[in-house]
Amino acid sequence: MEASLMADWQRFLQDRCLGVSNLPQKGRSLFTARDFRPGELILSQKPYICVPNNTSSESRCDGCFKTNNLKKCSACQVVWYCGSSCQKSEWKLHRDECKALTRLEKEKRKFVTPTIRLMVRLYIKRNLQNEKVLPITTTDNYSLVEALVSHMSEIDEKQMLLYAQMANLVNLILQFPSVDLREIAENFSKFSCNAHSICDSELRPQGIGLFPLVSIINHSCSPNAVLVFEEQMAVVRAMDNISKDSEITISYIETAGSTLTRQKSLKEQYLFHCQCARCSNFGKPHDIEESAILEGYRCANEKCTGFLLRDPEEKGFVCQKCLLLRSKEEVKKLASDLKTVSEKAPTSPSAEDKQAAIELYKTIEKLQVKLYHSFSIPLMRTREKLLKMLMDVEIWREALNYCRLIVPVYQRVYPATHPLIGLQFYTQGKLEWYQSFFAFSSLYFDRF
Repeated sequence: MEASLMADWQRFLQDRCLGVSNLPQKGRSLFTARDFRPGELILSQKPYICVPNNTSSESRCDGCFKTNNLKKCSACQVVWYCGSSCQKSEWKLHRDECKALTRLEKEKRKFVTPTIRLMVRLYIKRNLQNEKVLPITTTDNYSLVEALVSHMSEIDEKQMLLYAQMANLVNLILQFPSVDLREIAENFSKFSCNAHSICDSELRPQGIGLFPLVSIINHSCSPNAVLVFEEQMAVVRAMDNISKDSEITISYIETAGSTLTRQKSLKEQYLFHCQCARCSNFGKPHDIEESAILEGYRCANEKCTGFLLRDPEEKGFVCQKCLLLRSKEEVKKLASDLKTVSEKAPTSPSAEDKQAAIELYKTIEKLQVKLYHSFSIPLMRTREKLLKMLMDVEIWREALNYCRLIVPVYQRVYPATHPLIGLQFYTQGKLEWYQSFFAFSSLYFDRF
């Protein structure tokens, strides 16, 4: 990074009572220069580049990510806009992208995924900034992207081959003589470790973006801050009281899971082994209990809330509360039945099949209730799916029942100030209102 940009960048952080230090095995890390309270804004950044998650079933406006009243770009037939305002705001960047996509054969354009588009726009924006068509600012410049870690030396041969194939397609689209395939492949590796899903207010993914400043923040499975989005703006807020000179951390992954599950996810996606306080407890009594509750089986006594551990004599699983043995054969039979039913369950049922999908997921839930602990993650995920589908078909009473079952699990697996808990209470409040409203309406109209 140029000396003047580096100085501007450091001033930018100092103005926000932040600073960057290098930590062993972590590299660049973000630290506080004052105390922060829960909910307080720590950092915000617009994306250097971003694209919506367009699929064959759903398209989004390139400017605002909305899905209503869309019209396709008449030239490239890849990009969508909701109106002239978004089209104009994106034109300086899309003009060159559009020309590049138009050169590509129509049949090949369907292979232009959001990630491919993100890379194409990265190089186009870099060129436009170098040519002074787009401005370079302290927080919006390619130097910040160059400083991101790629972990290229840790990528296996299969992943490297995939990056090479993707780089070939990007090179075919761009046709920039100054860009080589290895550089593109390295940037794909940077995307894998540093790009973020842009979510709406209900934490549903809408697109992907690159936020180089936010990428400085390291991961922890017990983070003191959280990353959320206000439209396409990345916003980092404190979840705990963070004292001066403390490292700011967020979670890169879903933290509701055992240490083994979290470590596996981090190694596969981000290529590092987490050494946070929560992970350092691996194998200790509390960690063993947490893993058994989140991903293990329930006691054979339905009234018991204990967690099960494997019997030393390999006969089954022993409840650590009432010491009741649950046979290996019983667990194996239930797990087999559950697998058979789960294989039939659609991940994204169509509107016509939703009622059948609801019944199928209710069957899965019944089997999971018999097999898993009441706070287990698999059971929670099934109930989340049922909640969403029941809300889609406006069966409010049943949806409310599932929402009430999910809330205590969220309260156990997430920090008290986590946005998912607030969102679940908000959903419960809406469902309570719907049920009261329709109950009152039914009572009122029955009188006439």
